[in-house]
Amino acid sequence: MSRRGVLGAGLAALLASATGCGRTDAPARSDLDVTRHDYGSDPSQFGQLYLPSGGGPFPVVVVIHGGFWRSAYDLSLGTPLAEDLAGRGYAAWNLEYRRLGNGGGWPATLQDVADGIDLLAELQAGGAPLDLARVATLGHSAGGHLAVWAAARPGLPADAPGAGPKVVLAGALSQAGVLDLRQAAEERLGDGATQLLLDGEPADVPDRYDVASPVERVPLGVPVVCVHGRVDTNVPPSQSQRYARAATAAGDRVEVVEVDGDHFVVIDVDNEAWTVILEKLPDLL
Repeated sequence: MSRRGVLGAGLAALLASATGCGRTDAPARSDLDVTRHDYGSDPSQFGQLYLPSGGGPFPVVVVIHGGFWRSAYDLSLGTPLAEDLAGRGYAAWNLEYRRLGNGGGWPATLQDVADGIDLLAELQAGGAPLDLARVATLGHSAGGHLAVWAAARPGLPADAPGAGPKVVLAGALSQAGVLDLRQAAEERLGDGATQLLLDGEPADVPDRYDVASPVERVPLGVPVVCVHGRVDTNVPPSQSQRYARAATAAGDRVEVVEVDGDHFVVIDVDNEAWTVILEKLPDLL
């Protein structure tokens, strides 16, 4: 089976087990305050805000799902994570964005993630009990790419998608993230998903790779944790390792934690890998 086939089978199983029918319009837990908020007019430009009980203000974790940026996968993958985080006292912002096949790609996918995060400032101004001095991203696979890229937004060129953030992140946690897009393109991860995202090979659109690839944006100036399954064949651990070497050399604080398992253990809230992630989050906030 191809890497894309393995990814699709694994994500399909997770969708079925975690969300029943892959619904994105209702939480599975009734004890959480969950609201939908749009940051644009496209059906994919929205997020679900999960608030814990209490008065806050709460530190915020932006949950960004993966799926090699493709429209076959949606934010229901992040629902179990958001529910668990809210149950532990975090405000969880489960973010959807335009993906390949529904208007995503360059620059829409990146701009959507930026706009979705920036909406937190409006939500706070409207009364949401959010501590915007303590916001971190948590992303899996392609979402890991977007999570770490979002932390690099303050250093982007002024004309780049996502430049000039209204909400500046305190840190990022990558779950088996695609953090070196040039290497991902060379290895054709996700059957060439990186080339589809940026609409070209690195030699054809080098400026896009410079802007979009987290490894090219170091130093970020905020801490990053990379949690990666040792036997991940969809996004190999070398993606986290290469990023960490470059970021550390640039002066950033980066930690790579390898855990037992494959590409999907890091988004299984019943797996020991999730416990590791929960232990690392406070250091980012």
